[in-house]
Formats: sequence, structure tokens, C-alpha cells
Amino acid sequence: MSLRALVLCSDDKILRVLRRVLSDLEIDAELCANSDAAARRLTRQRFEAVVVDCEDEDTAATVLKTVRRAPCNVHAVAVAILDAGKAVKSGFAMGAHFVLYKPLTAERAKSSFRAVRALMKCERRRNARVPIELPVALEFAGSEGQQKATSIDLSEGGMATRFARRSRKKDQLRVSFALPGDPAQIECKAEMAWEDDGARAGIRFVDMQPEDRNRLRAWLAAHSPEIESDDPPVGCKLTDLSPGACYVEIGTPFPMRTRVTLAMPNGDRRLEVEGLVRVTHPEAGMGIEFARATDRQKENLERLIQALISSKEAPGLEVRPEGLEDAAANSSDYRMGTDPLLDLFHSRHQLTTEAFVGELRKQRAGQSMAAEA
Repeated sequence: MSLRALVLCSDDKILRVLRRVLSDLEIDAELCANSDAAARRLTRQRFEAVVVDCEDEDTAATVLKTVRRAPCNVHAVAVAILDAGKAVKSGFAMGAHFVLYKPLTAERAKSSFRAVRALMKCERRRNARVPIELPVALEFAGSEGQQKATSIDLSEGGMATRFARRSRKKDQLRVSFALPGDPAQIECKAEMAWEDDGARAGIRFVDMQPEDRNRLRAWLAAHSPEIESDDPPVGCKLTDLSPGACYVEIGTPFPMRTRVTLAMPNGDRRLEVEGLVRVTHPEAGMGIEFARATDRQKENLERLIQALISSKEAPGLEVRPEGLEDAAANSSDYRMGTDPLLDLFHSRHQLTTEAFVGELRKQRAGQSMAAEA
């Protein structure tokens, strides 16, 4: 099944560029000339992306709000096309993940839509569910102990389950299960996503080990025709590093709140760390806050930082998206004043690209002076 994008635009020149670029990237484009037609389609059909020409900002904002209100498109990747004189933050304020500027050229559009497509595939994969019954063990904290359940369906982000009896626990738990034909258990933290009036509930996976996630992803891909292979990781250049974050230069950065994996080849293995995009600057770079919630994440991060510090040459880094974080879940335990680079991400993310890069240079200069002293 092809990836699908809804395009709201009446400019013939822009449409010609979009048709060619989306076709080359094997994305089916459904065109709408007015907002009413777009709203009707968004409430009735699923799209992995929505592209809106913001010539009329009020109309564009209304359509992008409709995307977020439509249950079938709440995770669609939103792309805003702005006039060159408009500030990029106006597009983000309307709810866009990516911003493209007019005049739209095929080369620039294709570069941006490669990143858009990578996220479209993430969202398609996250939504793909495979019906299957598996024995599942749920371990709750406290007196409730372990409880048995049976899966109803399975996805990369979680599973629907059927309980022998309803659980009274609403907080975090641990879930373990084995895929058919694979004796190794997949075990991770989890949380209740929903419960119905009967004995069914949705379980959301939390902090699954990369190797377990890859096994689950491969199994789902083999059993769901909707899931396409991921696009290859994108190369990027590291410019700033701290214990809790990094800034990388990349031609087409991913949007804020994108969960990413940053990887570095190291001998015969790859060092990988997870993170969340906190700052994004179109055609320039992005700031990533490292995930450090678990001991495993901290250990992986320490290995990567040590490898970066000891590298004699500029290391080659790769980044791939893992999906968009829900705005409600976009939280951080970080406290201001503990990491200067993260301070910059959290307090200056709304600066223009030029102003933010200037702040980065000041920070580097200050660190160099402190090191010399």
C-alpha cells in the first residue's frame, strides 16, 4: 500500500513541483483546491502526510487543526509551504512539522520530502497492527504481583490484550512475551493506554531494548503488507556535545519532538543512543536531547560520548527517526542550570537560526576560554 499525502494548494507552479517530487518518492498525492474538501477527506480517510500552501494563513491554520482533531490523522506529518518573507515559527505555530519556502524548487522540495517520507513510514509502521493471540505476562508493583493475559493484536508501540480479570493498577508495569517461532522473551516497561468496560486493555510499550525492538519490527514487517522497509539513516555532522545533548548540522532536520536514534560506527559494531529533537532549524541543523531515563540508556550514552572524545578524526554520525512524540508526553526531567547546551535548547529554541547559531558560538568560545584557564 502506497504512502498517501493530502495536498491543499491552488498554485499551478507549486502543484507541478509537488506532483513530480511526490511521484519520484512513491507517495500518492490527493489534491484539494479548497479547505472544505480537505476537511471532509481528513475526517473520513487516513493520510500519512498533509501538505498545505499557507497563502491564506487562517485557512491553513484551520486545516492543520482539523488534522489534529481527526482521529485517523492525528499522527499525520504536517508540511506548511510559506512565502519567503514569513518567519519559520509561524508555520510551526500553526502545527506544521516541516516548513518549505517559496519559490519551491524540485531539488529543495525533494530533499525535504525525503525526511518527510521517513517520518511517514514511521507513523505507518506505528499504526500497523497484526491480529495475533500470544500469552502475555504482566508484572505489577505491589501486592497485585504478576497477571496473565492474552494479546488480541500487536504493533511496534504496544498491544491490545484480554485479561482473565481486570487490573486495578493504572501505573507502570512490566510486560513480557515471545514472538511465534522465537523462544527469546521480549521484556520491557509498559503502561496502560486504555481499558474498556470488559476485560480488554491497551498496553503501551516503554523503553524497549533496541535489539528487542528490531526483532519485533522485523516480525511485524513479515506479517503485515502495510509496513514498508525503513529509509536508510541520514548522515550528519556533530558540532556541539554535552553530557545531555548534542547539536548536529543536517540539510533537512527532523521536527521538534521527533524521537531519533543517533548512531556511530565503532569497529565491528555500532554505538546507538536514543534522543528527542528539542530544536530544529530548516536547512541548518537540530538539537537533540539524549534519553537518560534508564541505566541502559545512560550506559549507551557514556559509550558513545567516550568514543566521540577519543576519536582522532571527525566521526561519521547517522540519524534516523523513530516517530513523533505526542505533545502531551513531551516532558523532561531536566533542570535548568545543569547543562549549558540543554539550557540553550530549552530556553532559546524560538530564536531564529542565525541568532541560535550565534549563541552556540558564544558557548563554544566560553568553554574554550574555561579550558585554557
